[in-house]
Amino acid sequence: MPSSIFCGLLGLTLFVGDCSPSAARLAKHGITRETLAQTTPAAAAGLQMGAAQFGKYLPQLQGKRVGLVVNQTSMVGRAHLVDTLLAQGIQVKAIFAPEHGFRGEEADGATIKDGRDTRSGLPVKSLYGKSKKPSVEMLADVDVLIFDIQDVGVRFYTFISTMHYVMEAAAEQGKSVIVLDRPNPNGFYVDGPVLETQHKSFVGMHPIPVVHGLTVGELAQMINGEKWLAGGKQCPLTVVPVAGYTHDTRYELPLRPSPNLPNAHAVLLYPTICLFEGTNVSVGRGTEAPFEFIGAPTQPASRPFSFTPRPTTGSPQPPLNGQKCYGQDLRKLPMAESGGFTLRYLIDFYKQSSAKDKFFGKYFEQLTGTNSLREMVVAGKSEKEIRKAWEPALSQYKTVRKKYLLYPDFK
Repeated sequence: MPSSIFCGLLGLTLFVGDCSPSAARLAKHGITRETLAQTTPAAAAGLQMGAAQFGKYLPQLQGKRVGLVVNQTSMVGRAHLVDTLLAQGIQVKAIFAPEHGFRGEEADGATIKDGRDTRSGLPVKSLYGKSKKPSVEMLADVDVLIFDIQDVGVRFYTFISTMHYVMEAAAEQGKSVIVLDRPNPNGFYVDGPVLETQHKSFVGMHPIPVVHGLTVGELAQMINGEKWLAGGKQCPLTVVPVAGYTHDTRYELPLRPSPNLPNAHAVLLYPTICLFEGTNVSVGRGTEAPFEFIGAPTQPASRPFSFTPRPTTGSPQPPLNGQKCYGQDLRKLPMAESGGFTLRYLIDFYKQSSAKDKFFGKYFEQLTGTNSLREMVVAGKSEKEIRKAWEPALSQYKTVRKKYLLYPDFK
């Protein structure tokens, strides 16, 4: 058995050891050692994903019935985690699919249905349909749940809410959870208003800022450690960290994490631009550049850029479908200027809107997590003044965050 390192957090164990994949078993599933070792952007950057460190978690799976919370980003080299674990002889019982589905192809908010994976034959159980939390029936034949999904480090990106409910179900049903960690592409800073309890929803379940500066593994530790699960319960939790990662690492995702985040630039802009989803302004869904276009029919026609949303695979019913939107094209904004949370676009678009009374929708507070942001924008406050209002809660969060870091922090 491998040795264990206890990190001082209830239920968290990091395992070290060696458990290399069997070449014969891999071959049965069409996987070679070369496939697992093929150079990926992560490997080129000197990083090793949690999923690739077999010795740190395979020993815990021996003789256990395993459920996988995964999607298209759950890759080990060039092979999927499902295929890799099956090739290792692990008793995988089911796949649990988050928003966008197991293949990551469904539109935002689309109901995910139960099904079956044609390649492995495994049942695929939806965690974004009738229920977002695994039921007793869904976990009846599972002992261990593995969470391995690439996140983007923003509070309203729903994969972390799925992780919360998986942990909560595990705590209630006596299951254990293993988080195979991945880098946070927005993990080099912390910013934005902290969620206030009355605005808790599936797009914001925790009192954390818009940009929380944690990997999913670190956030899982925080959820457990701060007793945010129902009833203050804690689940048996193992986190396998990313080798070679720090919060100063600038990591570009090799695969799009969801249909409307097509590139690294959009991922960096996402914390800022997604606030417009709670307004009457389009974020470019239904165009070639979602989260890089912003505009609305209620903006001045004198703006230098316009676009018209149309149905696409990733957005079959885009907001403002077929309407000409005047606004801004952010595709040429340098990457260095794209990384960071700013209110300048929100304030500017509100000021220039011809329909200020309809600018904000009810969803805005769910995204921002506070009433004050809308109120201060409407009152004509500057970004500096607005930031001052959320600074006390943000400073308190930063102190709590440090307790759960697995990696050297950003400077």
